[in-house]
Amino acid sequence: MPNTPPSGLGHVPVAVYACAAAPSAVYEAERHARHYSDARLWRVAGAWTDNDPTVALDSRPGWSAITSALSSGLIRGIVVAGISHIATDAVRFAALGVLVRDRGGFLTEAVAGSLQVPENRVSRLGRERSTE
Repeated sequence: MPNTPPSGLGHVPVAVYACAAAPSAVYEAERHARHYSDARLWRVAGAWTDNDPTVALDSRPGWSAITSALSSGLIRGIVVAGISHIATDAVRFAALGVLVRDRGGFLTEAVAGSLQVPENRVSRLGRERSTE
């Protein structure tokens, strides 16, 4: 089974995760990650949050729930609004991505510039409509 859907699109169950001290920051991060997921037709199976970024990741209840959901097959991907929600730098984020991939899933950052449906998806949709 592939770890990511073909061309990054499809009805793949994902979890949205956010961790920030301010409730407004958590809300905004969750909204951003949901929008990113929706643009890729990923089904958000749930959103988990934690409110203390100073706590080690493996000690956060929300993150623990996400890893359990991944292990049980409830989700196949984890979407975060920014790497700062789960890692202190890009190297640690990449290492977490490897751990998630080893469990059969994928980890992605909802990058601000990539909220639109990718061009190849738009082109493919146009061809599908023209053949109907």
